[in-house]
Amino acid sequence: MHSPCSKHVEQVCSHGCCSNPLFEFTTTATATATTTSTSISTSSACRKLFISKTTAAFFPNTRFTDHESLPSFKESLSTFTQTYPKYSDTARVDRIRGQEYYHLSLSNRVCLDYIGIGLFSHLQLQTHHSPSSSSSDLHSDYPFFNTIYRSVNLKSQLLHGGEGSEFESSIRKRIMEFMNVSGDDYSMIITTNKSSAFKIVSETYPFQTSRKLLTVYDYKSEAVDAMVTTSEKRGAKVMSAEFKWPRMRIHSAKLRRLVERNRKKKKPRGLFVFPLQSRTTGASYSYQWMLKAQENGWHVLLDACALGPKDMDSFGLSLIRPDFLICSFYKVFGENPSGFGCLFVKKSIIPIMEDSCVGIATLVPAKNSSFHSDEEHSGTDLDLQIVAHGETNKSLQTKYRGLDHVDSLGLMQTSMRTRCLINWLINALTKLEYPNTETKTPLVQIYGPRIRFDRGPALAFNIYDWKGEKVEPSLVQKLSDRNNISLSQGSLHKIWFDDTYAEDKERVMTGGGVKKAKGVHEIAVVTAAVNFLANFEDVYRLWAFVARFLDADYVKKEKWRYTALNQKTIEV
Repeated sequence: MHSPCSKHVEQVCSHGCCSNPLFEFTTTATATATTTSTSISTSSACRKLFISKTTAAFFPNTRFTDHESLPSFKESLSTFTQTYPKYSDTARVDRIRGQEYYHLSLSNRVCLDYIGIGLFSHLQLQTHHSPSSSSSDLHSDYPFFNTIYRSVNLKSQLLHGGEGSEFESSIRKRIMEFMNVSGDDYSMIITTNKSSAFKIVSETYPFQTSRKLLTVYDYKSEAVDAMVTTSEKRGAKVMSAEFKWPRMRIHSAKLRRLVERNRKKKKPRGLFVFPLQSRTTGASYSYQWMLKAQENGWHVLLDACALGPKDMDSFGLSLIRPDFLICSFYKVFGENPSGFGCLFVKKSIIPIMEDSCVGIATLVPAKNSSFHSDEEHSGTDLDLQIVAHGETNKSLQTKYRGLDHVDSLGLMQTSMRTRCLINWLINALTKLEYPNTETKTPLVQIYGPRIRFDRGPALAFNIYDWKGEKVEPSLVQKLSDRNNISLSQGSLHKIWFDDTYAEDKERVMTGGGVKKAKGVHEIAVVTAAVNFLANFEDVYRLWAFVARFLDADYVKKEKWRYTALNQKTIEV
């Protein structure tokens, strides 16, 4: 399935010849069939070139069986830059990281534990808290806010609620601009987090008349689970896509049947919840599933939380107009991942939503800001007329330097950078192997897509010891943290095994998988996410850390080292 596009997209392959992975052809009125065919052919060839160079250029035909045999950082960097010559075009990202996010170098911390987009930079935070900051600095760089929770009738709020205070209105305007969402078509609600946004939809969607909920997630999500629970209580029939082992591709035949089932009936179908990428495995999904769902009478919720920083620039909202769109933002990358969720509701669907009181968020200036009112906001004052030092917040000119940096870099640089880093990391991990030439036992099991031009920047994997037993993800995460590398854990589910993978199925089920009543298989995994601010040193350090598990005594040594340093025993 190809992705629709309303305009030609800049080419973003690391060799400078491939189209954006989100769009594989143009649909402009002047585009001819020959041009389209040539574009697809060129794009396909360039993608194949990218994959072949990735697999062949980095120490070809080499397997590393000892962590001490790994090539040095300097040698690996040299090979990396030769493999991806266009990576040097993203040098501006390194300058931004050094100037605006210097805390990453000072703390020596590798942040690979969350996906998302930061509103502000670390430098803004320091400028704001610095005693020497002038009033004008605060006016231009004030970065933080407090969140007030309040209960509203969502339908009334969308129809008559307005934009709130000018402080919040400025944030709404900047985010809608960043997401390329028009205020003429969509209304925006701020929520306490992503999970709250999903729950709000499930509380107000008309499941009495559109009774089905169909989700497409290859991993367990707290947000989606909350939506499922609420929807079931309201009478919805919940269905889920399944994913083929081991690359976690959508089981297309099954999902198509679910989308098209009973399509001859004229009544509304229900809500189709669709992420363009998996935030756990990095799998990318075709836009065509949303089009097919709409053609078959479904309302569509687009989960944009796992998209890259500028991917919405290439999303054809004029062609695919989801009824709901959810995204989230955090404050500062590597410093403060807290933030808020954003729910966009298409204005044409508001009349059919049900009256329901839900919890939404209101943003006000932080207490430590010179713009904060002397009044203590308890949440009862819903007008929120923020006044400080005789000035209304109309004078507040907030800079969102996190968003500004991404806007200035553009889709081409941000996507190319993460594409090169994640594919190099996957290739490097697959070269780690136990020194048993007969069985060639790999150290790492990767779930989802391997080396692919259009994969997302997330990675799900597990580490296996020399006996073939899985090292618990919680232990891997704990040891990585001791090495100043932040990783996460996740759980894959809705996995479908065909008969050719019977042995894999048995190994998964006996090696940490969980079987539930309805035959649902779950696999606990370690996850890593490559943000656009990540650099080669980050992925190299993760590779070097994982390689240490090639030493059969690594975990024992870590226990001993921790005991020696802390004079006490702790279970790792």
